[in-house]
Amino acid sequence: MANARVFVGRLAGRGIFDPSGDKIGKVRDFVAVERAASAPRVVGLVAEIPGRKRVFIPIDQVVSVTSGQVISNGVVNMRRFEQRGGEQRVLAEIIGREKPLLDGSGKVKIEDAAIEQTRGGEWVVSEVFVKLPKTSGPLGRSRSKVLSWEELGKTAAGADSGSAELLIQTLVDLKPADLAEALLELPAVRRGEVVTELPDDMVADALEEMDESDQIATLQYLNSDRAADVLDQMEPDDAADLIHALPDQHGQELLDLMEPEEAEDVRRLLEYEQDTAGGLMNPAPIVLPAESSVAEALAMIRKAEIAPAMASAVYVTLPPYETPTGEYQGMVHFQRMLRFPPHERLSALLDSELEPIPVNASAAEVARRLASYDLVAIPVVDESNNMLGVITIDDVLDHLLPDDWRHADDEGGS
Repeated sequence: MANARVFVGRLAGRGIFDPSGDKIGKVRDFVAVERAASAPRVVGLVAEIPGRKRVFIPIDQVVSVTSGQVISNGVVNMRRFEQRGGEQRVLAEIIGREKPLLDGSGKVKIEDAAIEQTRGGEWVVSEVFVKLPKTSGPLGRSRSKVLSWEELGKTAAGADSGSAELLIQTLVDLKPADLAEALLELPAVRRGEVVTELPDDMVADALEEMDESDQIATLQYLNSDRAADVLDQMEPDDAADLIHALPDQHGQELLDLMEPEEAEDVRRLLEYEQDTAGGLMNPAPIVLPAESSVAEALAMIRKAEIAPAMASAVYVTLPPYETPTGEYQGMVHFQRMLRFPPHERLSALLDSELEPIPVNASAAEVARRLASYDLVAIPVVDESNNMLGVITIDDVLDHLLPDDWRHADDEGGS
């Protein structure tokens, strides 16, 4: 293994390759063990493996480390990464922290940390890139400097605090499910710091991918006003499920703090049992009049905030066009619209043969209908055939899968 000094912040997201040059995954973090008399010892790295989430690669299986890539011996244990007692993640827990200087001259904020291989073959966190305290005076500026780890003093237990800015930079491009997993892997204190600094829409996306207990635990890091802002960003059906799981008083408080329009959708969903079509549906489908053109429908589908499953079709009703709508007329699939010119009216493309599902139908009946007709989504109507919402396949899967499916390891393969 070549001797090298590499800053971890530059490695985040870089590729991990085997000796043949085939890509194994991406670097997500390094794991170190702090020692009393010397620099923390690096014991391995956290790798993101396609289809296998995050796994641990011991440092003795790493052949070389550069600022652009990591090369391992190709042996990977596919067991999900679990942090052990005494271990610290360099990017998640060391970088961004404030540490006192050993000489007593103040505190510094760690902006990045370098790992290096010693002559004995051991990898350590050897240096830190820090922001020094501001110089005196109203125009004083912060300075940056590279220090050895030994120049830092010890931090009292529980006194660690700091920004999660660099860690958040590594999270912004993750898909919601991967973001949720990354947050849940963090120690509780650090998770709270990250959730506090993440934008509302990212927190909302992550919450939608967590199970109920993890949602509640994560929401507790936010004050009520911020929690309500996050709920505003969630899909109404997911927000309703989360509020339903909270104590009544807290749930009502958050509902009262939400934007009135968003809260109205959530309150309507809370009127239905969770295991019925009404409890599963999203009350914000794309609804248009029959005289709308294909071009107008595609423009609605293209909106970034529309989830892929919700964008699989548009629904045609009589006015009004917000749920609860006028009488349901039919639906037009996205793929069918692509086969017609932009000026074609939706009335000419309408699929009126597919029966919508009643709002009081059971979740099992919803699943049967989706499976029988190979549907991605199905409209929900009341007894007067007014459209109330739409149920997508992901809503049904979340209901049918066991509660702990997100934590289940795939033991097949290696």
